[in-house]
Parts: sequence; C-alpha cells; structure tokens
Amino acid sequence: MTGRWRPRGPRTLRLRLTLGYGAIFLVAGLALLGVTYVLFDQQLTRSFEDRFVAAPGLHKQFFIVNGDVQLTGDAAVEWLRRQELELRGAAGTSLLAQGVLALAVVGGAAIAFGWVVAGRMLAPLHRVTDTARRIAAAPLAERGLHERIALEGRPADEVKRLADTFDTMVERLDHSFDGQRKFVANASHELRTPLTLNRALVELAMHRRTASPDVKELGESLLEINARHERLISGLLLLARSEQEIADRSPVDLADVVTHVVRQTAGDAAAAKVTVYEVAGQAPVTGDALLLERLVHNLVENGIRYNLDDGSGWVRVVSRTVADGKAQIEVSNTGPEVPPYEVPPLFKPFHRHGAERVVTARSAGLGLSIVRSIAVAHGGDVSARPREDGGLVVTATLPRARQ
Repeated sequence: MTGRWRPRGPRTLRLRLTLGYGAIFLVAGLALLGVTYVLFDQQLTRSFEDRFVAAPGLHKQFFIVNGDVQLTGDAAVEWLRRQELELRGAAGTSLLAQGVLALAVVGGAAIAFGWVVAGRMLAPLHRVTDTARRIAAAPLAERGLHERIALEGRPADEVKRLADTFDTMVERLDHSFDGQRKFVANASHELRTPLTLNRALVELAMHRRTASPDVKELGESLLEINARHERLISGLLLLARSEQEIADRSPVDLADVVTHVVRQTAGDAAAAKVTVYEVAGQAPVTGDALLLERLVHNLVENGIRYNLDDGSGWVRVVSRTVADGKAQIEVSNTGPEVPPYEVPPLFKPFHRHGAERVVTARSAGLGLSIVRSIAVAHGGDVSARPREDGGLVVTATLPRARQ
C-alpha cells in the first residue's frame, strides 16, 4: 500500500506550536552561528594580512628557530603563515563546535519554554473545549445549556471573541429550548379546557331521553376520539415536565414502584389476557416518585398493549441493582417480532410500531419517549432489544441512591 507516512497519535495544537517555535529558533540560531563564523574568519584573515602589509621588507629580517632548524627571510615568513592558518582553522573549528553545543542546549531550553508558553496561550481554548464537552455530554434536562465559559479578565483578542460568541450561541439555544418546553406545556394546559367541555357536551347529548341510537353511536365515537386527545395532551404535559430539571428529589425504591404499578395495571392485563410476572428486587434511587411511577407504568402498559392476543402472552417486570452502582428496571414481553432496525425509532415521539392507525390508535405514541426523557432527567438512560421469540426487552438504568 502506498501513501505518505504519518506519525501515530494525535498531534495537538500545543505540540505543533512548540515544534514551530523550536524550528524557528534553531533556524535563526544556525543563521546567527554561520554569520558569526564568517565574520570571525574574515577578521582573522584581515589581522594576519595587515601584519605583513604594514611594514614592507620587514619579512626579510625574520629569524625563527624551529627546533634545530633556523629559518630566516621568506622561509620564516612561510612558516609563520602556516602557523597562522592552523591557528585560524583551530579557532574556527572551536567556534563551530562550541556554538553548535551552545545552540543545542539553548534550543532545548527554548523548546521547553515554548511548550510552557504554548500551554498558557492555549489554556483559554481548553476551557472552551471543556465547557463545550460538558454541554454536549449533559442531558438537556440537567440544564447543560446553562453553562457559560465567561472568559473574563482577558484582552479582546481572538480567543476572547471566540468564547463570547460561543456563550452567546449557547444562551440563544437555551432560551429557544426553554421557550419550546413552555409553549408545549402552556398549549397543553390551554387545550385541556375545550376537550373537557367537548366531553361534557357529548355525554349530555348521549344521555338525553330523546337521543336516537345514531346519536349515541356518534357520541361514543366522539368520546373515544376525545379520550385519545386527552391522553395525547397528558403525554405532552408529562414529556415537557420530564425534560425539565428535577430540583426536588426524594429516596424511592423501585421495588415499591413495580409492585404498585403491577397492581394498578392488573385490570388491563386481565382484559388483554396477559399474565404479568413481578420480580421486585431492591433498587434504591433518588428522584421524582411520580415520574418514576410513570416510567414503570408506561413500560408495563406497552408490554400489555403490544402482546399476543391468544391468551398465552406474558409480561415480566424486574427491579434490581447491578454491580456498577446502578439500579435497573427491566420489562420483557411476548409479542410480534420486532426487527432490530425498528427499535431506535420506537423512542421517538408519535412513533408507533406496526400498522396502528393514527386516528383510532389507543396510544399517543409518546410512551417510550416519555420513558427515555424521565430516565435522562434522573441521570440514566433506556435501551431496548428484540426478544428471539418476539416482543421486546426494555431496560431503564438509573443511578443508585447513595447509602
């Protein structure tokens, strides 16, 4: 396989800046060392030449004793020139060797100093990154969008402008999500009154003595549609509430919730000819008891509703604690086969599995989306997988209460 070799591991901006500082320093140091060597060599050459040019004919009077050999005249001058050349070469070599050694030492110190300086310069960017990571990782219900970088005490440079722009963007998103939740809650509250009035008027018309069978049949259809709209609005209100921050938390044992919900849904299970098995193990958590009850109720209700209709169906509800300090609610049920690719859309609002029609549907399609919102609001999550013989296994995992 051909291609350019690339080093393994992440090359951070701090490392690139440090390498850039070091490269610039080494290039500048080498250039300075080269210029110094050239100037030094020129100065030596000039000083040696000036010694012979200053007094013409003086070289004929040179008398040098080199060991047992006596040199005079031109021979003495030539010997002196060779000595000066050797001295100049030795001086140049010493200058280069010591200069390279000093450059290596100072260059290493400069790279280390550049690493420190780059870290200090990039510290605000790390702050921006850490804040963005916390916002992205935090569930919406935990008010992750309420965090700000708030980079104060810095000049209005590029990093400060980036942090301020990020804060402005997060603030606008926060206001947008808050406005959306408030709109859903307010609209649901406002729609409850006309629906209640409609139900009262239809029931009044149906119970008149002069009401014909057609009117009564029409009234029953209208009441069914009205009841579905009421369930939809109740689901929207609950969904809007579960996506808000849970400020008032109290200790709750999921085993008690499971027992209560199974007792509540016993009538629906008997009407659907579905057997509900309860395994209520201790699973202490902290949170909103009503929301946690709705979480378990929606899971059990879905298990009863989407089950076999031949009397052999069952739903198994288990509460337990697991080794990693978590509490779990697992609801498994028999039912039609669910392809794995259809499991994720089940947690989307208004999504229904199968061919259930929107107008005559018994559910609003908010059950599992409410379950996930409640679990996320409590710092947990929900997962689902198809059973081999049909049906689903849905597991809600929540943080266990501290003892």
